Amino acid sequence: MKTFEKIIIKMIMIQFIFLMVAQIIFHHFHQFPELQKLTQYEGVGKNNFTDFLETLSRK
Repeated sequence: MKTFEKIIIKMIMIQFIFLMVAQIIFHHFHQFPELQKLTQYEGVGKNNFTDFLETLSRK
């Protein structure tokens, strides 16, 4: 069972490395400009934290 666990842990580590590399490629090098436009349209890229705090303080 220990060999199976080692294999699973190695697979998880490799998957995490591939995830980080893909994130760096997509966001740092701007490979998909459509994705950047989509996140701007949804408002995910903006800093809306102050609006949220103002809404909570009004109660």
